[in-house]
Amino acid sequence: QVLLVESGGGLVQPGGSLLLSCAASGLTFSNYRMKWYRQAPGKEREWVASIGSAGGSTNYANAVKGRFTISRDNAKKTVYLQMNSLKPEDTAVYFCNALSGGRDYWGQGTQVTVSS
Repeated sequence: QVLLVESGGGLVQPGGSLLLSCAASGLTFSNYRMKWYRQAPGKEREWVASIGSAGGSTNYANAVKGRFTISRDNAKKTVYLQMNSLKPEDTAVYFCNALSGGRDYWGQGTQVTVSS
């Protein structure tokens, strides 16, 4: 059984930082491209960042470029999202996604709220 478990969300003031983690099990993690998505209330889920299976290729949505950093530790089967300079518009449930060929898995999400 494949499991993706996100953690690290919470309430943070504007300008603050959070580190999200997504721990994977039940799959060969190093074979998967990993992505972070988010979904704000009343909005569609949107892609935030992605990282290649070996960690050498990263991409970011324009809204987070320069503020967020995606990374991975294949030995720990974990992908991270370091979020800095957080804004109220970053408030959302953040999901991690594992993609390889026709296999596509999602976590349950972790809530991030940016508010003073």
